[in-house]
Amino acid sequence: MRRLFPVPSEPTGDTEREWELAELADAYAYPGAEAGGAPWLRANMVSSMDGAAHHGGRSRPLSNAADMRIFGVLRGLADVVIVGAETVREERYRPARRRAEFAERRAAAGQTTVPAIAVVSASLHLDFSLPLFTEPDVPTLVITGAKAPHSGLVAAREAGAEVVTAGDEAGVDPRRIKPELARRGYTRLLTEGGPRLLGQLAAAGVVDEVCLTISPRFTVGTAPRVMSGPEIEAPVDMELTDLLAESGFLFGRYRLA
Repeated sequence: MRRLFPVPSEPTGDTEREWELAELADAYAYPGAEAGGAPWLRANMVSSMDGAAHHGGRSRPLSNAADMRIFGVLRGLADVVIVGAETVREERYRPARRRAEFAERRAAAGQTTVPAIAVVSASLHLDFSLPLFTEPDVPTLVITGAKAPHSGLVAAREAGAEVVTAGDEAGVDPRRIKPELARRGYTRLLTEGGPRLLGQLAAAGVVDEVCLTISPRFTVGTAPRVMSGPEIEAPVDMELTDLLAESGFLFGRYRLA
C-alpha cells in the first residue's frame, strides 16, 4: 500500500508494503466519531475501470486482497452496515464476524462487539431463515416502510430481527434512515450498496462520504454503475481527501465538497 494523496511529507519511493490494520483504521477513522455525535454515512463500493459495480451479479470478482482488508476495516469501524435487499440476496450476506483486532477499539468507542447489519426492504421479500437473521452477534435490523406487509413483519420479528420504520405507504424514505438509526445509537454508518440503494441515498443528499475502489479490470457488459437510478438535476461535487494504491488498485476517499 502506498499513499498518493495527500502527498507524504517525506518521500517514500515506489515501495509498496502491507499496512497494519491499525494504520488503515487510523486512515479511515470517522470524523467526529464520538458516541452520540451527528450521524455520518459512509459508502464503500468497488468499480471496474470501465464503470461496472459488479460482474456476474457479485462485486468480489472486481476486488483483491487489499480491497478486502479495507472492506474489513470499514466494517470494524462502523456501528451499522446498511445494505439493500437485492445485494443481500446476490452477495449471500452473512452476519458481521467478531475480529479480535478491533475488540479493544470498539470497546473504547462504546460500540457493540460487531456492527449490526441493516437490510433495507420495502417488500420484506427476504429469507428470514438465513444466518444473517438467525445467527448474528447483535440483532439484524430490517428497515422498511409503514405499510410493509404484515406477514413479512411477523417473519422478521420471529427471526429475531429489529424492525425500523423509515417511510410511509410509498416505501422507505432514504432521508429518514440516518435519523432513525441515530435515534437507536448508531451514528457511524456504513453502506455497501448495492447501486440502487446507494443511488437513492445519494440522490436524497444523505451520503457524507464515498470510499471508492477502482479496480484495474474491465468487464464490458451491462452491469450498473456504483450509483444507479434516475439522473439528478445537477452533478454533486465531492472532494478527494485520500488516495491509496496497491497492485494497480486505487482506493479513493471522497467527502462532500
